Amino acid sequence: MTHEEKRAWIRLIVAVIAYTAYVVVILRRAEGGPLPDVPYAAALLWTIGGAIAAAILAEIGMAIVNPRASRVIDVRDKEIGRFGDYTGQAFVAIGAVAAMLMAVAEWDRFWIANVIYLFFVLSAILGDVTKIILYRRSVPTW
Repeated sequence: MTHEEKRAWIRLIVAVIAYTAYVVVILRRAEGGPLPDVPYAAALLWTIGGAIAAAILAEIGMAIVNPRASRVIDVRDKEIGRFGDYTGQAFVAIGAVAAMLMAVAEWDRFWIANVIYLFFVLSAILGDVTKIILYRRSVPTW
């Protein structure tokens, strides 16, 4: 497994765990009440910050466990990275349009913030899954 594939696995796992933790926190705070009344901003920011820190620490840990691993990025790694990023960006665009329409319709800020967060997470998941699949198979030739 290449260094870049390991990084994709780390980011995928961290994104799923962090978002799941966020949803659990919000649902517990709601206690059956309306979700827009839940204080979400701190949980959202802590979850995002924690996910970034966890991914960085996991990558540092990966480097410590295997210090001699090659970190050379070849043409295949670049192509896989680019294709995965392009694939994931589709969800960023969809989320931005959804948030814009929600703002125009004057939805509650809770829903707008959460749809943006959801689509960022979906973007990360789709991009990293795409990278992992391409590492396991091959890069398509167009």
